[in-house]
Amino acid sequence: MRHSQCTAAKATQHLTFESWAVPICIGVTCKLMLPLFGIQLAWRLAIASWRCPFHYIRCAQGRVRSISSRVRRTLHGSSDDIGWLQQTPGMAPVEDGTARFLELLECIRNGEHTLPDSFVYLLIPGLFSNHGPLYFVATKKFFSKKGLACHIAKIHSEASVEHNAWELKQYIEELYWGSGKRVMLLGHSKGGVDAAAALSMYWSDLKDKVAGLALVQSPYGGTPVASDILREGQIADRETRRIMEFLICKLIKGDIRALEDLTYEKRKEFIMNHKLPEEIPLISFHSEASVAPGVLATMTHIAHAELPWLPLPNFGGEESDNSAQAGRQVPVVIPVSAAMAVCALHLQLRYGEKSDGLVTCRDAEVPGSVVVRPNQKLDHAWMVYSSWKKNPTEPDPCEMCEALLTQLVEIGKSEQGKKGVGSSSTSNSTT
Repeated sequence: MRHSQCTAAKATQHLTFESWAVPICIGVTCKLMLPLFGIQLAWRLAIASWRCPFHYIRCAQGRVRSISSRVRRTLHGSSDDIGWLQQTPGMAPVEDGTARFLELLECIRNGEHTLPDSFVYLLIPGLFSNHGPLYFVATKKFFSKKGLACHIAKIHSEASVEHNAWELKQYIEELYWGSGKRVMLLGHSKGGVDAAAALSMYWSDLKDKVAGLALVQSPYGGTPVASDILREGQIADRETRRIMEFLICKLIKGDIRALEDLTYEKRKEFIMNHKLPEEIPLISFHSEASVAPGVLATMTHIAHAELPWLPLPNFGGEESDNSAQAGRQVPVVIPVSAAMAVCALHLQLRYGEKSDGLVTCRDAEVPGSVVVRPNQKLDHAWMVYSSWKKNPTEPDPCEMCEALLTQLVEIGKSEQGKKGVGSSSTSNSTT
């Protein structure tokens, strides 16, 4: 009995000890954990407060690097691209044919016209020619008066190079099958690029139908004007592209690829994939625009253009679609000489390159061609638009086109003669 009482007293004493010892331990643990939790929270807050400015600093550094890269790319421009054709290994050398061209031009001005009527002469206009009603018109009339079959290619000048190459291929075949004569091509500006693309892509179909190609002020290697406008990674590149897309696609109903295809990047890609046939006679004609103060201020050499106006609502309802469309055409008179002189001065000051205002001289020389460099100061539009002030002592664009095509015919005859001599010598050695 006494033993059981002792055991119960001990148990009661043990329970009493646990009942006050456990809360004490918990309280001590909480007192120790709270400072540790506070220290950990303060540490995390400190790290977060440090990370926030570091994040903004990194973002600011990235923005500065991006802006500086865009500035360098904008300032550098096309410095490494101009004349890339001459720097590419394996490209055929050019031959200077300026002296012979000047001789033929002098003969033409003296009344000696030897351009044969055994060919059909096709004039291929350049970019935005659909909105220039006088583009190549004087030259076509000049050739027609000489009794020569001359046509102006009716292509969409604001289309891509590949699209126009296909249209020209069909156009050439129609002229050949309709006349039975081979076709001589003379392309101005982008028209020369389109014609060269047609020969490069469809030579198997055109080799018996085309007799030669003259590229007049054509950006065969590209042009810094198109590249500097559409180059990605430079300042305001997206805004500039939106503006050009509005002007070309919305305002004049063209294709932005018409301008893209004249950039150095696109021209390099196309030329490397589509080689010009070696057997076709080629002439490259390029000139240098005058940057004299008198030219910068003149408006004597102008271009007449027609641009579509913004769509207007038709309230009457009786006006036909054709008359409404014609009524929205706005005639524009552009001072070409002044504009080309400003562009030529810009390219000369920025890159140190001679140009006609849009195409540098080096980019207009096609590898393997006969190059003609006239001694006159001629801007990019001189060959296709007439001037108000005509100097009778100087040749006009019609006479220059005739001299170029006459020289092209001579080159074709000389190449055929060489082939004939080579084939005859081969047959003699065989016998």
